Amino acid sequence: MARFVLNRALKAVLTIWIAITATFFLLRLLPGDPTTLMVEGDMTPEMRAALLKTYGLDRPLFEQYVAYLRELLHGNFGISFRQIQPVSEILLDRLPWTLLLAGTAFVLTIAIGIPIGVFAAAHRDRWPDKVLQGFGIGGHALFVPSVAMLLLVFVGARLGWFPIGGAIDPDTRGAAAYLSLAHHLVLPVLSLVLVQLGPYALTLRTNLVDVLGEDYIRAARARGLSGRRRLWKHALRNAILPALTLMGLQLGTLVGGAVLTETVFAYPGVGRLIYEAVGQRDYPVLQGAFIMLAITVVVANALTDLLYAVLNPRIRL
Repeated sequence: MARFVLNRALKAVLTIWIAITATFFLLRLLPGDPTTLMVEGDMTPEMRAALLKTYGLDRPLFEQYVAYLRELLHGNFGISFRQIQPVSEILLDRLPWTLLLAGTAFVLTIAIGIPIGVFAAAHRDRWPDKVLQGFGIGGHALFVPSVAMLLLVFVGARLGWFPIGGAIDPDTRGAAAYLSLAHHLVLPVLSLVLVQLGPYALTLRTNLVDVLGEDYIRAARARGLSGRRRLWKHALRNAILPALTLMGLQLGTLVGGAVLTETVFAYPGVGRLIYEAVGQRDYPVLQGAFIMLAITVVVANALTDLLYAVLNPRIRL
């Protein structure tokens, strides 16, 4: 087990380093000069040269990369070009909002997907099963921003049932603040759940159908165990493992979808921060945001692998 954990940890570190390197160099390919957005009005060549020197942008690209890695090892993400404050402080202010959005969608997808998948498998080839298959296949074709825009226009703007932007009403306190937060979360979370739910429930249903054909399930039936007990206690335990792995792998899609959803609903998370930083050519903020999201996804996938290995020791081989 220790060798398995070490192997996964090394792969995670390598993946994070690749993400850091790709992010650093790709951002330098963006058109435009970040110094032009730091000063309002006309900027003299001397002012531009001073700004480039202040932020280390006058040095060769590889030298900037080495210096950036050195600072990262000390936990320093740099200083925002636009907000003139440490990137780590900006990210820590926005990250809880993104974690709340993505985490809520993740939990709801599993909590709703398991009963739907089990119900469809128990009614194989009947109309509930056919509806789920259509919904699951269609879910692969759904695009998060498109779903978010539809919900924003029809459910939010036209029907007026839910807010179409922000995360909480101003000047709210106590229980009213929590209710306002939940009210604002409905449409962004629903956008993510609608995209993730179908494929997850369909995968679970397919796994359950396969498991229900195994010999030990037939033996349990011969011993007189009820269909509900065979399904929920024996079959689901083995069928849920591949579905669990799928959710771990889709966590990257979920985080990416949260970034896009935040932009549509003007939600104050890391995704909205990235959208703002792109327009401002704020390299440190973009680098810090992408790296933090990459670390979140890589760590979540590594933990999923470890959990799978604990639940199914054969995977260690």
